[in-house]
Amino acid sequence: MTSGAWGVLGGTFDPIHDGHLALAQTAREELGLDGVLFVPAGQPPHKSDRIVTAPSHRVAMVALAIADEPAFVLSRLEVERPGPSYAVDTAAALRAQSPAADAPPDGLSWIMSVEALMTLPTWREPRRFLELVRVAAAPRLGARIPGRAWMAEHFPGQEDRIRVLEGPELGHSASAIRRLAGQGRSIHYLVPPAVEAYIHDHDLYPAELWSKN
Repeated sequence: MTSGAWGVLGGTFDPIHDGHLALAQTAREELGLDGVLFVPAGQPPHKSDRIVTAPSHRVAMVALAIADEPAFVLSRLEVERPGPSYAVDTAAALRAQSPAADAPPDGLSWIMSVEALMTLPTWREPRRFLELVRVAAAPRLGARIPGRAWMAEHFPGQEDRIRVLEGPELGHSASAIRRLAGQGRSIHYLVPPAVEAYIHDHDLYPAELWSKN
């Protein structure tokens, strides 16, 4: 990876789906990014009470999903780091790396949905997080888009660190995809074909495991 403008798309990716890929591409185009770093969470701190597929499977699915797009790059930073995967720690680690060491540059845009943005005040050290990265939030079906007043209330003086993208309102849901897979129904057109095949080959989402998760 060379220096330039990069985006970071973190998440559980359980599984990665077409909505994630569309979000990354939208951010890349709107922000003029050289590429997007996909960072699967090791231990998602907000899902400690839920079943989460093993990191090895989630990393493998991300690798398959982005294999045909050179501008999309997989990072194992969080899955290789012990303990909960806090975004502020990841942002700090990425900022500490140098472009010469194949790391993204200092100017990072953290890509998320507006739904995730609304929870940002509850994240660990959210103000420090915004000092380390800019946030690019994409519309999501059914989710309220926060205005500048909301940003000023929760992050006074940092409003300009947050931008709402103009991209399409996507409604993909990983939980719905898991449920469909567990029911033996088609997930075609919801996930890349290689990811669909991986899910079926490894029987990742059996109904007895995921029906109530």
